[in-house]
Amino acid sequence: MSDKETTGSLFGVPYNFERPSIGRMLSAYWKPGEGMLVEKPFGVGYTINLANWRSWIVLAVAGVLLWHERKGSDVEEMEDEPVEVIVDD
Repeated sequence: MSDKETTGSLFGVPYNFERPSIGRMLSAYWKPGEGMLVEKPFGVGYTINLANWRSWIVLAVAGVLLWHERKGSDVEEMEDEPVEVIVDD
């Protein structure tokens, strides 16, 4: 094997490149008693802790913004159609 470390922190950002397991993946997203953000089970950075109520608010706000953006794109498509204007003298 290689002598390189597979877990650690670089400039304050955690990384973990160990082979992921189902148990570690499931337990990483549900950590009661932890903050809203927890270290990712595989990769670089942080992920949302679904055991924290604030995470559900963030997900709800993101869902509403996504829904609003997609709803707004339908309105913009209608505005791009040509409009006939009649001017009376």
